[in-house]
Amino acid sequence: MADALIRAMTAADVGPAAEMIRQGEWGDRSVFLGWAVEFPPSHLFVAEDAGRIVGTGIATANGPVGWVGTIFVAPDRRREGLGDALTRAVIDDLESRGCRTLVLTATDAGRPLYERLGFQAQMPQRFFTAAGLAASNADDGVLPFDPTMLQGIITLDRLATGEDRSAVLARMASQESSRVLLGADGALSGFLIRAPWGGVSLIAPEADDAIHLLGWRRRQAGVDHPVFAGFPDTGDSRRARLLREGWTLAGAGTRMIRGERLEWNPDWIWGTFSGALG
Repeated sequence: MADALIRAMTAADVGPAAEMIRQGEWGDRSVFLGWAVEFPPSHLFVAEDAGRIVGTGIATANGPVGWVGTIFVAPDRRREGLGDALTRAVIDDLESRGCRTLVLTATDAGRPLYERLGFQAQMPQRFFTAAGLAASNADDGVLPFDPTMLQGIITLDRLATGEDRSAVLARMASQESSRVLLGADGALSGFLIRAPWGGVSLIAPEADDAIHLLGWRRRQAGVDHPVFAGFPDTGDSRRARLLREGWTLAGAGTRMIRGERLEWNPDWIWGTFSGALG
């Protein structure tokens, strides 16, 4: 590997790191990086060479489950071992914090690296997009969040993901960002939480409830503004349902895992905050 220092990212690194990623055509990550560098369960790393940020990686611990994310190397510094070094730093950090299961979403280009480090393909990860819809004043049963709902959201989320995401959910959930559905018995049947950078975590055991919440999200976005959904792909039924509702496939990756298996319900997951948080 060429000389480069792997170290913790600081707030001062956010701008240069985001610009490096943007120049590598991986989108604008500035809002996410600025948020994550202040979020204690996420430990951010950079590769620095002669004062230049040339790579990034993020380790997020959700209880015993750790997410490996935002492994990115500047295009002119690839094939030097920086991706391997950043991934190993993230893995070591997560395992030092007691994570027994590591999860990531791999691109086709990144998958061989992760396989060499002991990750196994779990299932495809699909991403969808749809245009926003006209706003409506109709009472659609989608309710604003209030703090008394947080514990129910954490419980439902844990059953869906197999993770303890209580810290990120408590940080994200608010009346502005979040909506819920209640069943006939008054119990929580689904929730949607929008992240500041546009990611949406949506958990709903029943497909009809997920589609209901996605419909609210499209109306909230407004006409012609794109919205996104994504989930671990366990079969054809969810893909077909979204296509019928006007969504189109926008991309795909591979969800990979290393370590202990998860007890989870992937069919309940319809949206994720990011590939570094789940």
